[in-house]
Amino acid sequence: MERTFNYEIASTDAEQTILQFLKNKGYSSSNVVALKKIEKSILVNGIWEHITYRLKTGDRLTVHYTEQTDSENIVATPLPLTIVYEDSDILVVDKPADMPVHPSQGNYENTLANALMHYYRQKGESFTFRCINRLDRDTTGLVLLAKHAISAGILSVQMQKREIHRTYLALVEGLFTDSCGTIDAPIARKGESIIEREVNFETGERAVTHYEVVQTCCDFAYTLLSIKLETGRTHQIRVHMQHIGHPLIGDTLYPSDCSRIKRQALHSAKLSFRHPITLEQLQFTAPLPNDMSRLL
Repeated sequence: MERTFNYEIASTDAEQTILQFLKNKGYSSSNVVALKKIEKSILVNGIWEHITYRLKTGDRLTVHYTEQTDSENIVATPLPLTIVYEDSDILVVDKPADMPVHPSQGNYENTLANALMHYYRQKGESFTFRCINRLDRDTTGLVLLAKHAISAGILSVQMQKREIHRTYLALVEGLFTDSCGTIDAPIARKGESIIEREVNFETGERAVTHYEVVQTCCDFAYTLLSIKLETGRTHQIRVHMQHIGHPLIGDTLYPSDCSRIKRQALHSAKLSFRHPITLEQLQFTAPLPNDMSRLL
């Protein structure tokens, strides 16, 4: 893959070094290191310059990035794949239930990575799997991926700064007296388990979940919540909902009513972020999947 990015230097950016300018654009340290190793990857007015060069008003900075890598160890598998958005830099997909994101022991050919490898093999394109936000195997909804190392580095910085915003929809047990609320309870591993988590005020890391009631289902005493995370702990929504006595419907790890759905009823419904290259503010939505819709 080859990508070329052009920047016109405004007076507000003058006297910055190329390194400072690229860092302010969100480029990661690894991005800059990689560019330094590629001949004529950084040009100012057509001249190859070092990253310590100080930019001047009106300069034209060109970043040329070439990538030959490919996730060769990921098996290309024809699996269901719903692409919500794609351009030369990013990809947004709507992940179904019962699909892990990454290959792991026992999951070599049934993951989102396998489905995307097949998609790009069919197009005759190389592909390196770079997932920016991950979802549990049975959580459905929007997943953001970077198509090259530059966009991956910029999006990773956005993720660290909590600038990528996600909204989840969750069906939980019970009815709420308040229309919204916040759960501020630290989360830690449960005992010796490598998977299960719990609220633990002694050893846990701070975890904050904001929720809002969207719809109630009085016949079964279920509530549909809209949830936003202030932090990103493993199983945060599932653990916090169990903690306040409203576990997710269908959750077998944090037990609840599993009679009407075969997975935890959790869906990544909305994703908003700044495009890593164009800087355009983007927002995507994914409709509630059929199994959750039927419960309502």
